[in-house]
Amino acid sequence: MTALIVRIGLIGDRKESTPAHAAIPQALHLLGETAGLRAEAAWLPTAGLRPERIVAARVDALWAVPGSPYASLEGALQAIRFAREQGLPFLGTCGGFQHVVVEFFRNVLGEESADHAESNPAASVPVIDRLDRSLVEALGRVRLEPGSRAASLLGALETTERFRCRYGFARRYWPRLEGTALRITGTDEAGEPRVLEHDAHPFFLATLFQPELRTRDAGQVHPIVRGLVEAARRPPSR
Repeated sequence: MTALIVRIGLIGDRKESTPAHAAIPQALHLLGETAGLRAEAAWLPTAGLRPERIVAARVDALWAVPGSPYASLEGALQAIRFAREQGLPFLGTCGGFQHVVVEFFRNVLGEESADHAESNPAASVPVIDRLDRSLVEALGRVRLEPGSRAASLLGALETTERFRCRYGFARRYWPRLEGTALRITGTDEAGEPRVLEHDAHPFFLATLFQPELRTRDAGQVHPIVRGLVEAARRPPSR
């Protein structure tokens, strides 16, 4: 029987020195070995990235990967917006989480000046700003909202995860998400946002932690990565 083919578009600028960029294809390959499918990684560099390039790549899902600042913030935001508006399964991790926030503030909340302080230190609306404490190679506990997709995928309301970031969702802008479709569904022990989900989307999830590093550290596929691939499954005939 022909294995199902799942093609995951990786939004990011591939660098050998970025641990996640090696771990993500490994995770997809390992998942394919255990799930009766072939999970393929298709890199989508952010420079000049537009919806037509995503369509031409014939991907079944998009993953905004770590490694910010991206070569093109605008290219990354266009891809995230495409996934959000077209209902394409989407995962954003670390830098992907951060750019989900920027995209939503700009294109849904109408905050055109929303920006990422790493890319633009002079931003007037730095919805993503430097964390009070660096989380590079940190392990931290994350509490998940009951009934959230993340909790369902993990089968638990608490998880310990690996982080590798210096920037996060700026506290003064958290209230702007209240009553919107983009919801904070995971927090650390201090109540800082660590997981976001879009309630009006079939599968749209972002984590400040890096689930792909579980493959690097333990040789396992993280349930959130498995969830993305399961959401993207389709027969090989096109």
